[in-house]
Amino acid sequence: MRTIVYIDGYNFYFGVLRNTAYKWLDVASLVKHICHVNPQLDVVAVKFFTAPVITRVATRGDKAQQSQDSYHKALLSKHPQTLEIINGYYILEKGNPPRYKNPIDKQDRVEVWRLEEKQTDVNIALQLYRDAVLKHCEHGVLVSSDSDLVPALAFLKQDFPDYPIGLILPRRVPSKNEHRPANASLSNLANWTRSYILEDELKQFQLPDKVPTKKKPAVKPDYW
Repeated sequence: MRTIVYIDGYNFYFGVLRNTAYKWLDVASLVKHICHVNPQLDVVAVKFFTAPVITRVATRGDKAQQSQDSYHKALLSKHPQTLEIINGYYILEKGNPPRYKNPIDKQDRVEVWRLEEKQTDVNIALQLYRDAVLKHCEHGVLVSSDSDLVPALAFLKQDFPDYPIGLILPRRVPSKNEHRPANASLSNLANWTRSYILEDELKQFQLPDKVPTKKKPAVKPDYW
């Protein structure tokens, strides 16, 4: 069964990788591994949705952009036939939200910088639907816990009831003290759900420190 996997990079980073030592992750091999639990699934494409960092607000400035570029180059070199990186963009603009109070005081406002990722949800939704319409695959797998994608899955189930959809939720196994329910709104629309990414899987699917490319190798950043 020809399968395309759609990875919400922003959602994956904050759900799985943030504050870990596993950011140099071969995410394409990881999702293939999860999908291949069902031997009928043949992953023919992995679409990775992300956005270039804005260096002036990144903690490490220009190094953040260089690290992201190196990581993307490593992924593309490792999976030239299957991986596609689809970029949205960030906007950085002044916001003027109410100061935090309870109850809210709409007149007491503060100026802040507002950083917002644009186009990613739309890109994922359209790619999911378009691949089904054009029969680019026989099975789609979404890697995201973003409820904004519920309408896309709902339309797919309505218009293509025989088109199976898998869901991989990008989250770590919660500790005993955590009680984070799975995203039921997405899971209810999927034919199957993988609820967690295991730490052993993150360790297993790390990229080599140096990944050969057609030019200079892609090198793992020293602070990752």
